[in-house]
Amino acid sequence: MKPKNNKPTNQSRLKSLIFITILALIGLAFYAAYSQTSALEKVTITRVIEQANNGEVSKLIVEGEKVEVVKKGDTEPSEYAIRDVNVSFADQGLVNKDVELDFQEQSDSGGLWISVLSGLVLPIGILLVLVIMFRSAQGQGSQAMSFGKSKARLYGNEKDKVTFSDIAGNENAKEDLAEVVDFLRHPEKFKNVGAKIPKGVLLVGPPGTGKTMIARAVAGEAKVPFFSISGSEFVEMFVGVGASRVRDLFNRAKKNAPCIIFIDEIDAVGRKRGSGMGGGHDEREQTLNQILVEMDGFEQGQNVILLAATNRADVLDPALLRPGRFDRRVNVELPDRRDREEILKVHFKNKPVEKNVDLSAMAAKTAGSSGADLANIANESAIKAARRNSKTIANQDLVEAFEKVAIGPARKNNIMTDKEKELTAYHEAGHALVGHLMPESDMVHKVTIVSRGHTGGVTWFIPPEDQHYHSIKWYKDVLARILGGRIAEKIIYGPEDVTTGAGSDLQKAVDYARDMVIKQGMGSKDLRDMVFHSDEGMMFDRMVHDRPYSEETAQRIDKEVAQLVSEAAKRAEAVIAANLKYLEALKETLIKKETVEADEVVEIFKNAKLPASAKLD
Repeated sequence: MKPKNNKPTNQSRLKSLIFITILALIGLAFYAAYSQTSALEKVTITRVIEQANNGEVSKLIVEGEKVEVVKKGDTEPSEYAIRDVNVSFADQGLVNKDVELDFQEQSDSGGLWISVLSGLVLPIGILLVLVIMFRSAQGQGSQAMSFGKSKARLYGNEKDKVTFSDIAGNENAKEDLAEVVDFLRHPEKFKNVGAKIPKGVLLVGPPGTGKTMIARAVAGEAKVPFFSISGSEFVEMFVGVGASRVRDLFNRAKKNAPCIIFIDEIDAVGRKRGSGMGGGHDEREQTLNQILVEMDGFEQGQNVILLAATNRADVLDPALLRPGRFDRRVNVELPDRRDREEILKVHFKNKPVEKNVDLSAMAAKTAGSSGADLANIANESAIKAARRNSKTIANQDLVEAFEKVAIGPARKNNIMTDKEKELTAYHEAGHALVGHLMPESDMVHKVTIVSRGHTGGVTWFIPPEDQHYHSIKWYKDVLARILGGRIAEKIIYGPEDVTTGAGSDLQKAVDYARDMVIKQGMGSKDLRDMVFHSDEGMMFDRMVHDRPYSEETAQRIDKEVAQLVSEAAKRAEAVIAANLKYLEALKETLIKKETVEADEVVEIFKNAKLPASAKLD
């Protein structure tokens, strides 16, 4: 572990010590001035003369203008008064001749103390203030000097290093990066045949797929130092600071070569230049320019490799991706079913689970989930087990955790009226019925009218296996399934009594249809095999650049989208109209049980038929 920085603690201790010293000197001055009189009660000289004449005083100790009073029967003074030294006691009214007057020479010790301390406290205080100012100036100077230093964290000396064996899945990415490890461990093997390892390797993939962990594993496998920094840590409000930090980072890396530099979220500084935002002195562009220069300036034999991660490779500047810089791209994809099972095993390795926990079945259900999603599911299942005071995780805990992560927590306190419950049951039954009968649709996994997240109910479809490609038939069957809830409301209650419960379904249907037309080339015969999608780019680009098709084409796209949605609605209506008794059966079951599992849904719909009018040509 790196030693902690004790400078803030030392400065705090110094300031505390100075403050305590000043307080002590002030207190000492007051003590010297008032120590002799602090224990005596102060009275007026008239009161002293009156007590003396009444025989209550045995002795008066006179020291200059100060008069201390010793009462009869006492040996020490208990009161004191201040007199006028120019007036005698007789003139002040003292007539009792039995009172002893003890005149003493006035002591200057108190005044001397006060003089000495007043002469010392001021210069000492000024000196201490100057010391504090000097040290503060030194601290600010050191901070200013370190302002342009890199904030990268250095790993590589810790005992629990991450290696490829600690990462489940991503086998293709690990194979691609094995060359980097081999080069760092055995560079001579490559140099002997004139081979050059890429200077930069870009890890691209959706969020949560483990790009950062894989980069750590490369350093762990190669057993070399690992400098880690986020792209946003380069950028400051002052122009030139980011470039300075880049230079410092690469200088540190060269001194520790062979090593790895890892820049996470490199799109924070690596976006395309020339957008017009910030002008030529844009701090982000200055930082990017310095990164490009440093990558070109890697001396041969330095053995410094730059890894970077992003999930927005489409916005990166082309100069970053050219050969000689980030000329190797490693795609870190979402895990397939086998990888998901391995990832779940890693996350459950140190958790107590019951024998009925089926990680293979969970891997099949979690298509499209990232490694971070699976880790969250494992953690949520442990939390649920702890909440019911169990020492082991049951399969039901795992299932509930999956459903919470995938579709949101159940809102059991969201009580619906009987009418709302019936409407929700019809709506979800419509989704389930159309989805069950459409040949290309996914399988029904669960139907519930228990509120989850922002929805009043959920009809959950899960594909039987991972799907990487989708056909036009799949899109059209999914469109019909999405509209099944609205169509069920329309058939049961009439077209004027449909509700807002289908709002998100309608938006999703339009998005699917538009995706078919403008991105996938799956429109009608006139628009088939033509795509109209352009990179979204940055906001400023979208503001100043026209869309890559005419207004007439835009109208044709809108018309095509409307036709696809209308066709899907007609198919869904044909299915529900031909199978109303099955819709009613599932509705009744939902009202009674609130949640219906896949097997029971299949049993209810076992005799339902897809009408000819709902089939595709």
